Amino acid sequence: MTTNEERKKDENSVSLLHDNTVAPRDDRKARGLVLRGVVPYLSHSGWSPAHDRPDPVELLQLSDRGRIPELVQIRYGRMLKTPFTFYRGAANVMARDLATTPATGVRVQLCGDCHALNFGAFATPERNVSFDIVDFDETLPGPWEWDLKRLTASLVLLARDNSISPADARASAEAAARAYREKMAEFARMSILDIWYAHFDWENVVAQVSGHGLKKDLQDCLKKAQKRSIQHYYFPKLTHSQHGKQVITDDPPLIYHAKDDKEFADRMGRGLQLYRESLQGDKRRLIDRYQLCDIAIKVVGVGSVGTTCAVALFMSGDNEPLFLQLKEARKSVLEEHAGKSPFQSHGQRVVEGQRIIQSASDIFLGWFKLDDGKHFYVRQLRDTKVKLVTDHWEGQHLIDMAGMMGAVLARAHARSGDSAIITGYLGKSEMFDRAVADFSVLYADQVEKDYAALAAAVRAGRIQAQTDI
Repeated sequence: MTTNEERKKDENSVSLLHDNTVAPRDDRKARGLVLRGVVPYLSHSGWSPAHDRPDPVELLQLSDRGRIPELVQIRYGRMLKTPFTFYRGAANVMARDLATTPATGVRVQLCGDCHALNFGAFATPERNVSFDIVDFDETLPGPWEWDLKRLTASLVLLARDNSISPADARASAEAAARAYREKMAEFARMSILDIWYAHFDWENVVAQVSGHGLKKDLQDCLKKAQKRSIQHYYFPKLTHSQHGKQVITDDPPLIYHAKDDKEFADRMGRGLQLYRESLQGDKRRLIDRYQLCDIAIKVVGVGSVGTTCAVALFMSGDNEPLFLQLKEARKSVLEEHAGKSPFQSHGQRVVEGQRIIQSASDIFLGWFKLDDGKHFYVRQLRDTKVKLVTDHWEGQHLIDMAGMMGAVLARAHARSGDSAIITGYLGKSEMFDRAVADFSVLYADQVEKDYAALAAAVRAGRIQAQTDI
């Protein structure tokens, strides 16, 4: 069994992918089979905190370093909503915990923060709608088990948020693990290129879920996203005319111009010039057809709140808008446990990881680094993006979608890792699926304890939280 101590790297180590695809497929499956004796399925089923496990609140406070001070309390306010929202903002806590769990040593490009709400649908460059993983702030090469366990534990927490029965909560975790195992077996029989071309069409996802209510909800989510065009919906909603120029409308504390607005805009403007150089030649020609008009800070997500995130408004000569989102890219929470990123720029780490994992990526993806040492990546803002609305999901809805997510995760890992070795390890029985489901229930219990610790810290005044936003 690969222990945490054996996995730890020295300060000069780099996190790289483990790739044995030069060997025959059957030989690689056989090596995966051998791993079952090294890391038995049942070893994945347990969870208990290490005796020296740090205080989760202290870990969260460590991650506050470098964040915009006045926004940190919004972050904690969002985390306090439910144990699941706490989980979304506490990726660094689970990263440390996962590093103590059994792993086969087979590495893939990890999402790094693979929870249920980091899946969604979006329009590809060809304008097809694809279902995929959509957030990559923590992406890094590492053990495939870490992504899967973060996903399955999130499903149990989401089920508890929705008052879904414990049996269905556990079944959703098992469904994700089973779909991962079965889909990985399909990829193990496919060529490398066929794996790379594989994708999940949104219409097929909708067709495969059971229940008219869920089908209609998913279809409505897409229709709503398609109606909300940049030109006719977001542009008038997010901007107004000022002195004959379109500027971003302030909506503090979630959208606002920085106190040192001109200095901030100038810094980001220089950064966007560097961003341009990270694009392919044809995309540079495309972005050159727009002119930067305004830039403002925009609070997003849960874990990202307090990091420097901004929205930039560009306009073409024909008054056609383009919004780009600029997100600060910090060191992945996995680096302490899986090794350093091979990229000097964390923005490039995110972009390269996204391109490896997704079947199709945003044409405007790029990165830059500011003189103050902050790293950023850039993507389009709200381009036919379908966000899953889970509030009314019932047990079978969650189980169906959990299976879809597990299958998507298998495809993501098969693109970068060795599907034959992973399939050789997973085999055909459901023992692994059940073991991961057992872990997920136990770890969800741990998250609820950590959530209670944060709530107690807020009540005691140790942490400031703004819950009215």
